[in-house]
Amino acid sequence: MTTSSTSASISLVRRQAVDATLADVRRLTAQGVPDRATLSAITARLEQLAAQKALFSRADFPPPAETRGVGASTRYRLNPDDGDGGLALYLNSINPGKTTAPHNHTTWAVIVAVEGQEVNHIYERTDDRSNPHHAHIHLAREFTVQPGAPIAFLPDDIHSIAVVGTEPTLHFHLYGQPLETLTGRVAIDPDTGEVKNYNAAYFRPSEAVA
Repeated sequence: MTTSSTSASISLVRRQAVDATLADVRRLTAQGVPDRATLSAITARLEQLAAQKALFSRADFPPPAETRGVGASTRYRLNPDDGDGGLALYLNSINPGKTTAPHNHTTWAVIVAVEGQEVNHIYERTDDRSNPHHAHIHLAREFTVQPGAPIAFLPDDIHSIAVVGTEPTLHFHLYGQPLETLTGRVAIDPDTGEVKNYNAAYFRPSEAVA
């Protein structure tokens, strides 16, 4: 079998595996916005996909050339044909040292690792949310996402990430809606409390995977 035919075969199997996973997630979310119990079931299903490591190689999903700043992260959209409606599954390849500002998603999210380590800082918001330009948050806990150690978030949960170790990540990020459509999510400066629109300040387009 030639290299090109092998690559095409892997691509087809990967497409089938992704489609089957998302079909199961749609069944799990058919009753509306998931609660934490449903997110746990979604996480378990996504971990099954992550176990198929041969379908998600660094050769097919290379890390970005940039090692600092916004460009140190590449986000691959694994179900681009679904467009802006419904679920969005991404495979993120992020270089060590990359961090983000604390932010919410305004939809539920599940993060599962194929390779690499990502420290998540989980915050609690303690103000009354009456000022759209200012918030008060404090660090509640830290959790390292790595193979076998996933994390899930409800729409209003707030977290930031820091990629650690020596290797780029390959992590699934599954959202109830595409990130490109989440124009109301915010970033919060933990020191000053300044609130910014996250997509306007930090968002870069995803790479579509056929």
